Parts: sequence; C-alpha cells; structure tokens
Amino acid sequence: MSRIRLHVRGTRRLATAGVAATTATLLAAALSPAAHADGRPTRAGAIENAASALVAHAASLGLTSAQDTSVRDVIVDRNGTQHVRYDRTYHQLPVLGGDFVVHLAPSGTFRSADRATRSRITLSSIVPKVSAPKAADLAVNALRAVNLGDMLKNLKAKSELVVDALHGAPKLAWRTNAVGQDSLGNPVARTVLTDARTGAQIDAWDSIETATGDGKSLYGGTVPLETTQSGSSYQLKDPTRGNTYTGDAQNKTDLCFFGICFSRAPAVLFTDADNHWGTGTTADRSSAAVDAQYGTNETWDYYKNVHGRSGIAGDGKGSYNRVHYGNSYNNAFWDDSCFCMTYGDGDGSTFGPLVALDVAGHEMSHGVTSKTAALTYSGESGGLNEATSDILGTMVEWYANNPSDPGDYLIGEKIVKSGFGKPALRFMDKPSKDGNSADYWSSSVGNLDVHYSSGVANHFAYLLSEGSGAKTINGVSYDSPTYNGSTVTGIGRDKVGKIWYRALTVYMTSSTNYKAARTATLNAAKDLYGAGSAEYNAVGAAWSAVNVN
Repeated sequence: MSRIRLHVRGTRRLATAGVAATTATLLAAALSPAAHADGRPTRAGAIENAASALVAHAASLGLTSAQDTSVRDVIVDRNGTQHVRYDRTYHQLPVLGGDFVVHLAPSGTFRSADRATRSRITLSSIVPKVSAPKAADLAVNALRAVNLGDMLKNLKAKSELVVDALHGAPKLAWRTNAVGQDSLGNPVARTVLTDARTGAQIDAWDSIETATGDGKSLYGGTVPLETTQSGSSYQLKDPTRGNTYTGDAQNKTDLCFFGICFSRAPAVLFTDADNHWGTGTTADRSSAAVDAQYGTNETWDYYKNVHGRSGIAGDGKGSYNRVHYGNSYNNAFWDDSCFCMTYGDGDGSTFGPLVALDVAGHEMSHGVTSKTAALTYSGESGGLNEATSDILGTMVEWYANNPSDPGDYLIGEKIVKSGFGKPALRFMDKPSKDGNSADYWSSSVGNLDVHYSSGVANHFAYLLSEGSGAKTINGVSYDSPTYNGSTVTGIGRDKVGKIWYRALTVYMTSSTNYKAARTATLNAAKDLYGAGSAEYNAVGAAWSAVNVN
C-alpha cells in the first residue's frame, strides 16, 4: 500500500507504517487526558481513537497519499460511543463532498463510517484552465442574474480553487463568493461553483440567506422571525432552522382518496418588502403566517435545545406550513407525505385560525412520533400518540415563555371561540372536563376516540409535572384528582418532557399500550435519574394515580 498521509488538525500525522507525532502534539496529548474520570472518552481521546481507525480503514474511506484530513466535530455519547467528523483535502485543496464521519465503539474500536460521497478522488491535474478573475466575473454575472432588474453596486468576488466531488465525477472547480448591495443598500451574495477546465457553472446558491425581521401575530404578540432575503424583498423562510417556510394555501384543499393525493393545495411562499410581517389581525393574510412560522421556530428550538434533536425527523431538514387551507376549515393537521403542517382559518364562531403555539407544537410532534415510535393511530397506542403531541406541544408552549401566550396545561385555549362552549379543547389536570376524555385507565379506554383516550396520559403528565390537588399556575386554576386517592408530588415539567421524549424515542414501539408506556417511562426515568430516584418513584406513583399499574 502506498504511504498515506492523514493530517488530523491539532493532533498528529499518521502513516501506514506507524504513527509519527510532533513534540507539540505529544505535549498536547499529555495535557489532554484521553478519558474522563468515569471512563468515557474525552474529545481528545475520541480524536486519537479515530486517527488510528483512519490508518486501519484508509482504503474503505478512499484515503490516499494525496489527501489530508482535519477534524470538524466530535460527539461522545453518554455510553462512550464516539463519532468523529472529518473534512478532507486533495493536494491541499478543499474537497466538496469529501467529508465523512467515523463511528467508534465505547472501547475506541472502529464500527462504521458515513461518507458524503464515495467517489474516488483523483485528478489528472490541479492546474486550472479558467483563471480566477474569469471565475469571479462569471460569479458576478450569476449574482446579477438572480437579482434581475435591480441595479447592484459595490460588487466584489473572491475565488478559491477546490475539488468538487458533490456533482458526479470529481473535478477541479472554482468556488467564488460574489457580494454586493441592492438598490436599497441591502447586502446580496451568491456562491458560484465553476468548472475550472470549461468555465461551465456547476452549481450556485445564496450565501447571505438570513435576515432578522419581526411579525405581528394573531396570538403571540410581536415575535422575532429569521427570514431569507431575495433581492430587495424577504421570504418567510428560515435558513437557520432547516429552511422551514410558510406558504398560503389560497383557501384550496387537497384532493386525496384512501391516503393517495391526486392534487394538493399550494403553499405560495409569503414575501414582504420591509421584513415586518402581519398586522396582528385576520385582515392581513400574513398575520396567520407569522403565527405558523413562529410556532415552527419555537418547536424546532425546543427539540434542538432541550432534546438535542435537529428538526422533526432529526436530520436537520425543515418542514413547511400551509395557512388559509380551505374555507372556514376547523382543523389543523400534520401530514407525513408532504412533511408539512396545514392550518385552517376556523369558522369564526367555534374556532379562530388554528395557528396557536400549542397547536403548532402538537401537530409537529406527530411528525416526531412518526419518525420514532410510530405509535399506531388506534386503540391505546392511538391515545398515546395524541397524548404525546399534547404533552410535548405543551412543553413547547412553556419553553417559548411568551407573555402573550403564557404556558399552561390547556390545549387550544387561544383558538376556541364562544360558540365552542368551553375555554379549551382539552384539560390536562382533569381531562374529563371536556365531557369526553378519560381521567383514568380502564379496559374500555382503547375503544374511545384517540383524542379522548389520550386523557389518561395527559393526566399522568400533569400529575407528574405539578402534583395533585388544587393550585393556580400562571393565573390558571387547576384541581387534579387521583384514582387511588393518593397525593402526588410533581417533579417539574422540564423533567417530565425529558422522560417522555426518551421513552418515546428509545423504548416505545408502534404497539405500545398504557401498561407498556408505564414501563417505558420508568426505563427512561431510570436512564436519566437512576433507579430508585425521586423521579423514578414519582413516575410510578403518577401512573398508579391514573390507574395504570
């Protein structure tokens, strides 16, 4: 095998014949222990383990003597499993699509690797036929093309020679960043990838994508929004959260039969001239869009910041929203087939527009369930599916900490109108207050509509969060009973959210029923807080209080 030179930034150089380390590296290694006191590898230890794996598995990773690698990121799981992410260069040129992740067992041994592309990286020459100034001119023209009709000024461009392995066979390319200002003085920018042999454009994308705006919502007051600048206007699309966006369904509906959709209502992207969206009234169609986008943002942030989940599917990709669906449509729903949220405007007497924060959190949590436990939407599993969305949607509302829509244990309190006859859709402290939901488990619970059989788990979550008995929280009065007459002491909603999320994503399956949910949440509490901990015991007590034993 030819000599392989793998440069790991900040650590060492490796060769198949052995390991050579600089004095500085040896000193750094001595100062950076390879393991924590509990035996779990440190970042430095994970990098050392991965570096050894690169040598042993160079061929399968496509590494040759012409390539170097550098560490981009390191994740060490709680159980010691290690994931080290690398970028690669070819003759010191960055390789687009050359990145890969090495996965290691807790012992540090190689398990597997994920590569952005599997193309063999080899070029006959790294000398370009197209000059850097020519590539810069092409990029500036591309920037002008996407801002057609706008007089751009202060145009500049900078080109970097790279190897493009993302678009078919690897080729030498110029990556050029072209920047300027539009007629209003707003920054515009575009990155253009140009074939360094032919001058053909390979790809191009906006490189100034995010702008901070605000919107006047129907339910949450004035809220911040991250948007995308496009020429002299703005799009209601958030590049910081997987390009989540909100569009207008234009009061149209989907045409679907037996789960197959032959046509779909549109999602015409909302745009705005000054990045200040909505008026806080239904007279402006973008007001409902503000609520929908805000709900998406808060749900994204809750899952990412509390549970470490990037996006609904955990893949960093955003969903999208459709508002103004149908005419007087009294519903909102998540649809896996389009990976989207859809909101009706309500009929005005029973419901207003269904874009409230807890509704958004509820519906998008259905997406999380579908990508994890995939709880069957019938019987007790269906009740747990609905309860998961109520519980985690409620956690989103508390997480947002919006004074115009403070956290509570009511579901849909913002969207109901006087014609509905009740102050909310559902009540977690005593679910039967809605007239249909079950407070406690019985052998007939699985025969109820899933929105009503969910009451058992909703009641459990409230008791585990806040405890039993009468109390007032954030101005809302609650009085939660127990099946067995016990007094339950709550452990706080933050812990409840973490326990339920871990149970959902690690232990529940499509057929989980209430008895199995008790076991799943006890296992989750044991993982998070220890067997016999106050949290573990409280989980058991709260389930017993709703007759799940």
